Amino acid sequence: MFDPVVNTVPEDVGYRGPTACNAAGITYRQLDYWARTGLVEPTVRNATGSGSQRLYSFRDILVLKIVKRLLDTGVSLQQIRQAVQHLRERGIHDLASITLMSDGASVYECTSADEVVDLVQGGQGVFGIAVGRVWREVEAVLVELPGERAGEEPQDHPGDQLAARRRARATGASRPA
Repeated sequence: MFDPVVNTVPEDVGYRGPTACNAAGITYRQLDYWARTGLVEPTVRNATGSGSQRLYSFRDILVLKIVKRLLDTGVSLQQIRQAVQHLRERGIHDLASITLMSDGASVYECTSADEVVDLVQGGQGVFGIAVGRVWREVEAVLVELPGERAGEEPQDHPGDQLAARRRARATGASRPA
């Protein structure tokens, strides 16, 4: 539950919205709403207007997946916002060593098995999210998906239909390549 051994992911590698959605198990609509409302904004590259590509860091996607799990268990968006703010303040390596516990109303951070036991014995903990385990799940998915560096010119990715339509429109072609 408290396995802090995780791989280091380069901070300047980002993942486009559809890739972030795939890795976090969320819809693009959720991703877009959460970015626009400031719940989880892309830290590698934010949108700069119509047609620009947001790039989400590994940490962003990790937080997206945690948000999804908290929502699935009935935690309020207000409590999730507080938990996300707390996660933002933690160092990336610190995240892997914590477990988030919740009673469905509040979210608690535990860094040891004793804290989990105390929370459960106090009747407060109902479920837990071992962040290190979520880290490994996200990492396993992202290994198979395309990422790009923040300073590079955006590349076309297989399955990126929106980019293909934009490219076709820009070149005057009637159908995307």
